[in-house]
Order: sequence, then structure tokens, then C-alpha cells
Amino acid sequence: MTTKTLTATPISVAAVKAISDRYNEPAWLRQARIAAWETFEAIPWPTYKEETWRRTRLRGFKLENYGLPEIEPTVYPSREALPEHLREELAKIDSAGAMILQDGRVIYHELDEALARKGVLFTDLRTALAQHEELVRVHLSAQVTADENKFAALHSALWLNGTFLYIPRHVTIEKPFQALILQGEGVANFHHTLLIGEENSESVIVEDFIGSKDGMSDSVAEVFTKQAARLHYLRLQNLDETAWNFATQRIGTARDALYRHLQASWGSKLSKVWIDLELEEPGGHGELLGLYFTQDRQHIDHHTNQNHRVPHCTSDLLFKGALDDHSRSVYQGLIRVWPGAQKTDAYQKNDNLILSDHARADSIPGLEIEADDVRCTHGATSAKVPEEYIFYLMARGLSRKTAVRMIVQGFFEEVLNRVPVPGVRAKLEAEIAHRVGIE
Repeated sequence: MTTKTLTATPISVAAVKAISDRYNEPAWLRQARIAAWETFEAIPWPTYKEETWRRTRLRGFKLENYGLPEIEPTVYPSREALPEHLREELAKIDSAGAMILQDGRVIYHELDEALARKGVLFTDLRTALAQHEELVRVHLSAQVTADENKFAALHSALWLNGTFLYIPRHVTIEKPFQALILQGEGVANFHHTLLIGEENSESVIVEDFIGSKDGMSDSVAEVFTKQAARLHYLRLQNLDETAWNFATQRIGTARDALYRHLQASWGSKLSKVWIDLELEEPGGHGELLGLYFTQDRQHIDHHTNQNHRVPHCTSDLLFKGALDDHSRSVYQGLIRVWPGAQKTDAYQKNDNLILSDHARADSIPGLEIEADDVRCTHGATSAKVPEEYIFYLMARGLSRKTAVRMIVQGFFEEVLNRVPVPGVRAKLEAEIAHRVGIE
């Protein structure tokens, strides 16, 4: 595909067409973009009257404040050529492949040659489209359609690039893949993640979203775990606390597939995240893990669905969050068991630790069951640090501040113990330590 220089354009239908023109996109994709823009314009802006938005309001958000990035970033030919902070970030994980995208442009990429010879594809979505168009066409927007919500429609019209991972049949990758998604100041980023694990494959991928001031991120992730595939997706969101973050993620599981998902939400001014797990064939198992730690006036909203459409599937959800200062979290989750989905085993739990008198956690778990031979349970807790716990530790010589720090770190262990990549766990532990004031 040939490219042309793209002049900075405000978010509009003109920007949609400019993206297609710049990359000389195939007709089917250009038509899909324009249709998505029309869907975006047709869907009204969310209001508090909608149940999914009743506790999260877009005060101060104006789409016209953001435009597509205009600066072509520096491309680095080797890891040694990268700036020190990016080298250090990549070094935290012993990976099978690594990629860095800056405002939708690839600035660094590496992949183990032995994996490439096996047919593994780990690249940016733009390259995948150029080299494997039919594979991308079959999967792109197959899980998340433009009419999913207003921000999914906006994303479908304007995505610039993304992460693409394809694992062929019977291929097991022991080391994780790693992608850093960097966002510049004051711009909108539309990152699209497309993960495909073919039959009896196994892989792990880590995406780390890192943003500068005053930006907007509107991302979509589509995951396909084919028959007996095992896929682990760890998604870390650490945008600047002046950024707006919207994310729509959907996972489809085939027969006997195993899927594990981690959503770690540290950054952003406001986040609205939808995560849908679709258990579509018998024997599928899905795990959804979540961590969040809000401060100042951050607002983090997670909305999850565990959709059991067929019999003999299991799912397990555990989201844990700590809230300080005047911050707020919203968790709204639903386990839905469709008619005929017998022998379903589903669990959902959301725990919140309140660290100030002004923080607030809203937790709304739910069940919708249309089968009679199932085991489905859910629960939610919100509580301050118990004084007797603090007293117990202080009686053993610790200061009150240190005691609280230890309790907060221990609160997250239940999730941290289930993180399969040591480097990711270390990053999460370091962030928690930083937020509770441990240098």
C-alpha cells in the first residue's frame, strides 16, 4: 500500500475519508468507515437516563477538542536505538515479540524469527491488512460492530492502526508478546486490537496503554479463541489523569477454549470500559480479572457481560479496586444464561476498598438466568480498612501508615496471584506501591 502525507484534520467525515485515501484502503473498508460514521452521527450522545450511563456522565467532554495526530514520529531500527525509558519498559517483560506504536504509527517492532517461520503473525493492524487482507477482513468488526455504542461507532470510522496477533493451529508460544501504545498530548487515539488464536494454540499478549496530557483514547479489542485454544490477554491502562478513555472489548470462545483476561485501570480522568465474554460453544471457559486504584477525582467505570449461550461452559470474574481522595468507581456486571445453556457454572465478584471519607464505589452485579440446571453466584463488597486490622499490625511495631500500606497491598493479592506473566505482576505491584506511597 502506498501512503500520502496526511494533513491534520479535525474529527469529521472528512477525516474518515482522508484516512482511507492516505492508506489507499480497499473499497470494502472505506465503505465500512463511512457507514460507521453515519452510525456514529445517528446514535445520540449518552445521557444519565440510560442505565449504562446513569452513574457516569461526560461533563466537560467535547469531541471537537481533539484531532487526529499530525506528527510523524521517529522510527527506531533496533532496541538499542530506543530512548532509555522505552528500553527499560520493554526490558520488564521477557517477550517473544515486541512492538511500540506512537499515535497510530509503528516506531519499533521485533519478532522471534523461529515464530515467524511457524506462521505466527505479530505486527500492526495496518501491515496485517496490507499483507493478509482476507484474514483481516473476515475478523475485523466481526465481534464489535459499529452499532455497539456511540464510541465503538466513532472508533470504527477513525481507527488508524492497532495490534494484530495470529497464532496458527497447534502452535504454543511460551513467552508473551508485548505492545506499548503511546499517545501524544492533546490528540485522539483510536487503537484496534485483533487477536486470533487458532485451534489448539496457546499464547499470551500484554498491551500497555500510556498517554500524555489532555488526550482521548477510544479503543476496541476483538478476540477470537478457536477450538481448544488457550489465550491470555493482559491489558494495562495507564493514561495521564487528564485523559478521557473509552474502550469496547469482546471475546468469543469456541469449543473447549480457555480465555483469561486482565484489565488493569490506573490512569485517565474518566474511563468507560465495556468487556463482553461470549461463550459460544460447549466446554469454553473464561476468566475476567480487574484491578483499579483511583485517586484525586478519577472516575473509572467497568461494565462486564458473561454471556453463556450454550451448555457446559464456565466463567469466573474477579474485579478489585481501591479508591482514595474524591475518586469514584462504577462496576456493573451481568451473568446471562441463555435458554438451553444447562450445566453453566458462573461466578462474579467485585470488591472495593475505600481509603477516604470522600471516595465512592458503586457496584451492581446481576444475574439473568433462563435455564434451570446451573450454578451462578455473584457478590460485591465496599468497605473501609478495618480498624482491627490496623490495630493488629500496629501492635507489632508498625506505624499506622505502614499498616495501611500493607493491608492495601494484601487486598490486591487475590488478583495478582493469578497474573501469568511475572514482569506484568511486578509492574502492577510497583504501581500499587507508588499509589500507597511506598518509594
